[in-house]
Amino acid sequence: MRPRSHEDHSLGRVGWLRASVLGANDGIVSTSSLILGVAAAHVSQANILLSGTAALVAGAMSMATGEYVSVHTQADTEAAALAQERAELRVDFAGERRELTEIYVGRGLDAALAAEVAAQLMAHDALGSHARDELGFSAASKARPLQAAAASAGSFAVGAILPLLVAVWAPRRYLMISVVLASLLCLLILGGWSAKVAGTGMGRGALRVAFWSALAMAVTSLVGTVAGRL
Repeated sequence: MRPRSHEDHSLGRVGWLRASVLGANDGIVSTSSLILGVAAAHVSQANILLSGTAALVAGAMSMATGEYVSVHTQADTEAAALAQERAELRVDFAGERRELTEIYVGRGLDAALAAEVAAQLMAHDALGSHARDELGFSAASKARPLQAAAASAGSFAVGAILPLLVAVWAPRRYLMISVVLASLLCLLILGGWSAKVAGTGMGRGALRVAFWSALAMAVTSLVGTVAGRL
């Protein structure tokens, strides 16, 4: 049997991984798409860089705000459920113990063992036992609004600055193709890395991210081209 220290499951990383990957992916896609759309309208490079910088700042703030509100709502829901459970334990401790016993019986323990397990766990931490086994809460799934907001904003900014730097360095005539190639390369790496961390197939994850991102960039470039001809 492997030592416990060697166990490495991805579930504990789901929260920050989701926020970070979403932020970085959105940063690359939205900023590169905006740069391409503006560039396709044949504006000056200074205006392209100004638009890209505005997209970076506004996008990072938007991601942070949205993630904070969303995750804080989850945290409020968890807090309300725990408060209700705490009140039920105070009013009917024996009934809550029977409820926990029934949960363990439903999971395969015989009635006597389930009752003993429920009694011992509730003697140790009654609220924690019900939070875990009745409500399904755990340390890995606990809502952390500030952490999620910071991860989203920071990862968006990191993702957004990549196509922006390409737009700064690339000659004007090669700007669009340089942004497309650099963005797709970063998105392939990001998709493959996130799939690896999550324990799924790297190739499929990388191609999925790159395909939909390329489609977004193509649509925005088309809109910019049409707008530039009006």
